[in-house]
Amino acid sequence: MNLPGISLAYLRARPLATALNLLLLALGIATIAVLMLATRQLEDRMTRDARGIDMVVGAKGSPMQLVLSAVYHLDAPTGNIPLADARQIERNPMVKQAIPIALGDSYHGFRIVGTSHDYPAHYGARLAAGRLWEKPLEAVLGADVARASGLAVGDRFVGSHGLAAGGELHEKFPYDVVGVLAPTGGVLDRLVLTPVESVWKVHEHEAEEARERGRAIPGGGGPEITALLVQFASPIAAATMPRYVNAGTNLQAAAPAFESARLFRMLGVGVEVLRAFGVVLVLAAGLSVFIALTQALEERRYDLAVMRMLGAARGRLMALLLIEGLALAAAGALAGLALGHALTSLLGAALRAQQQVPVTGWTWDAQEAWLVLLALGVGAVAALLPAWRASRAEVATVLAEGN
Repeated sequence: MNLPGISLAYLRARPLATALNLLLLALGIATIAVLMLATRQLEDRMTRDARGIDMVVGAKGSPMQLVLSAVYHLDAPTGNIPLADARQIERNPMVKQAIPIALGDSYHGFRIVGTSHDYPAHYGARLAAGRLWEKPLEAVLGADVARASGLAVGDRFVGSHGLAAGGELHEKFPYDVVGVLAPTGGVLDRLVLTPVESVWKVHEHEAEEARERGRAIPGGGGPEITALLVQFASPIAAATMPRYVNAGTNLQAAAPAFESARLFRMLGVGVEVLRAFGVVLVLAAGLSVFIALTQALEERRYDLAVMRMLGAARGRLMALLLIEGLALAAAGALAGLALGHALTSLLGAALRAQQQVPVTGWTWDAQEAWLVLLALGVGAVAALLPAWRASRAEVATVLAEGN
């Protein structure tokens, strides 16, 4: 007796019920898989982007906003800070390295970041073509920027005011592309890098035009930057430097590690709710499988009794329904994982279109194996009672009823 073949035949005999059970189970598994893949990749990316940055110094405001804007380039900055104040922080003996960040313009939604050569070096970036900038209005493109824009070494482009697409174009100050970075898998891929002097040059012109029109703009009193990315010279600086900056200056200090952890705690509530929803869908699918197998058992009581009369053992009849439940669960788990990876890829494409932190469905998380085990467990439990009832049915009684 080919038990798997018989079980599959029974499933094919009820296509609508089988399809609905598979769909419900697949949706639950897919929901959990998307959350698992997306959150793990986002946590990995944010951890990697903040590695080696002990403190961010910027204008007063929200510390989380400061970190999101200066480290991850996902939010608007809290403002600018005088270059002279930044230099004082940089010269502090507790500071090993301080990387300047100057923001304000963008190119097709990709941020133009004024900085030093220490910035790409910090992330171990390599050039895929060309060289690093040597003078103002020379630019190096991140891998995603080059791919999306089609720009290459030797091309020119014009930035726009603001950090989102659609701002006023700075047509008098075109940038020359002198280099393209190889993919880093991090924040540099989404940026256009240039010396800080480029940002000053463009915005000095804006300040002059504003003064000619009789209106003042912020930052007209001297050169400014947006933030400093600070690496400490010793562990003791972690306890003293943030307090010194926040209490003793007009600047603000924020720790990327702390703010990132706080962000994920805030997001974790919503993630847990969605994950619980996925588990509910899986359990609902298990209940649906239980109901379907119970109904199928009532329809097949005579067939099973005949099989018993022909010599089938009780254990084989029990195994028949268990195999049916496990087959449904396995098919639902595989379909759910495939759907989850496909939805994660669509989410990644949407994030890339918005120049946000991308995710991909072309990866495997070891914890996904637990999803398969969860589905198989639910299928086995759902099939257990109908299988036990099938094995305990009295052959003579069922055959007499069938007559």
